[in-house]
Amino acid sequence: MRLTPILTALFAAVTPALPAAAQDCMGQNLFERMPPERLAELHAAAEGVPYRHGLFWQAEKGEQRVTLLGTYHFADPRHDLTMEHFGPEIDEAALLMVEAGPEEEAKLAEAMASDPSLLVDPEGPTLPERFSDVEWKSLSAALEARGLPAVIASRLRPWYVAVMLGVSPCMMRVIEEKGDPGGLDHLLVERAEAAEVPVRALEPWDTVFTLFAGMTSKEEEDMIRAAMPAAEYADDYAVTLADAYFSGDSWLIWEFGRFDAYDNSGLTRAEVDEQMRLAQEKLMDRRNESWIEPIEQAAAEAAGQGKGLVIGFGALHLPGEHGVLRLLENRGWNISPITVEGMGDGG
Repeated sequence: MRLTPILTALFAAVTPALPAAAQDCMGQNLFERMPPERLAELHAAAEGVPYRHGLFWQAEKGEQRVTLLGTYHFADPRHDLTMEHFGPEIDEAALLMVEAGPEEEAKLAEAMASDPSLLVDPEGPTLPERFSDVEWKSLSAALEARGLPAVIASRLRPWYVAVMLGVSPCMMRVIEEKGDPGGLDHLLVERAEAAEVPVRALEPWDTVFTLFAGMTSKEEEDMIRAAMPAAEYADDYAVTLADAYFSGDSWLIWEFGRFDAYDNSGLTRAEVDEQMRLAQEKLMDRRNESWIEPIEQAAAEAAGQGKGLVIGFGALHLPGEHGVLRLLENRGWNISPITVEGMGDGG
C-alpha cells in the first residue's frame, strides 16, 4: 500500500504518540542483495510499461504548457536538487496543482477530530475475529511497533491498517517529531505560497474515504495480508523505495511488492495479482482519469495568462496505460522528458 499526500495528511493527523526520539532511518537497499535472477524477473515484469522511466515531464498542446513532477511523499535531502531546478518555474507559474493542498489537509484533520468512525469500525467484527490467531499475533505486533496497542488496532478499518503497515516505525517517529512528512509535495506547496502562486487540489479532501468502498470482506483481509511481508522489514523497504524513486524507476518497487507478496504473504499468485489489480485501479487508475479534465481546464486558464502550469503528484501516477502521461497523450498532448542533472533517468 503506497501513501499519497492525502493519505499522508490523514496519517499525520492521527499519528499516535510514539516512544523514543526520531533519528535518521537506516536500512539496506533490498535490490542490492537480491539474487540476480529475481531482480531480472522484476525488470521483466516492468518491461513495456509506458513512461516507466523518469520523474519529470513536459506536456504541450498548442500554447498550453504543463510541467509534471512525480513526487516522493517523505523527506529526503535529494529533494533539494528538484527544488533548485523547478523552484523558479513554480515562481512564474499561473498555478500549482497537487493531490491535496493545505485546505484539503485541514479539512481532513478536522474530520478526523470530529468523527473517529472514519477510521474505527465500532460495530463490525474485529480484526482478531477476521484473522487466524497466528495472523493476528503477527499483525498486532506490527501495529504495536507503529504505536497502536492491540485493543485500539483491533477495530481499525482494514484500509487504514494497510496504510499503517506501509510506513516504517522509524519513519512514523520522524513524522511525529516533525509534524510533517517533509515530502516533495509539501516543498512544492511551500515554494508556491512564498511566491504567492495559487495552489489547487486535483481531488476533494475526502477522496481517501471513497477509494476502498465496495470491497468484500475477503478483499479487505487480503489487502492486509498482501501488505504484511514488507512491514516485517519496513526500514529496508523504505530505503529501497526511495532509491528506486531517485533513480527514476518507481515502477520497479511496484513489481517488487508483487513478488514479495508472492513469496511471503500466504496468498496464491492469483490472489496477489487480484490485490495488485484492485490497488492499481483504486489508488491510481481511477484517480488518474478523474484528474485529466481539471488538468486540461487549468492548463487552458494558465495559457490564457501567458503562463505555464506546474503539477506535482505521486510518481506512480505517471506510468502505465492508465497513467497521467498516456492519458494526456491520448488527448493530443505532446509528452517529453525533463532531465535534472543528478536525478534519475530523463525518460
